[in-house]
Amino acid sequence: MPSSRRFATITVAVSLGALAHALLTWPRRATVALFVGGALVAFVAEAVVINVGWLEHHIGPKVAGVPLYVLFGWTGAVYVAFRIALLVTDGWTAVVAAGVLATAYDVLTDHRGVAEGHWTYTDDLPGPRHRGVPWWNFAGWFVISVVTTTLAVPFL
Repeated sequence: MPSSRRFATITVAVSLGALAHALLTWPRRATVALFVGGALVAFVAEAVVINVGWLEHHIGPKVAGVPLYVLFGWTGAVYVAFRIALLVTDGWTAVVAAGVLATAYDVLTDHRGVAEGHWTYTDDLPGPRHRGVPWWNFAGWFVISVVTTTLAVPFL
């Protein structure tokens, strides 16, 4: 299996594991809110960034330039970060902590996706980069993670 297909398959498998965990341990409405709502939030954010020309993905299948595996990756990572945050706190503190944890995960891993050719940042925006990944990507991870976890809060 080529590297890109393996990467996408593993991303989906891990996220399906996170979804299964949520279905077994969380209220159904919270699970739907986080996974379905979060996928929609991630889709819109990815589509905007792709359509303004700042990011190009190299793995399909895609809808509006957004690879479907990405939607699984976002929601799975955010769910795990939120559940870890909920172990030590609750409410809005857990929401912010989940945003920090999910963003930290991206800081540690995103550059590998670039190096392995899964996606390319094509922006020319000024500002710092970490291992070739622009600052706005990390800001986006934080915002999307907070919005996604916020969707589940009313149902917990």
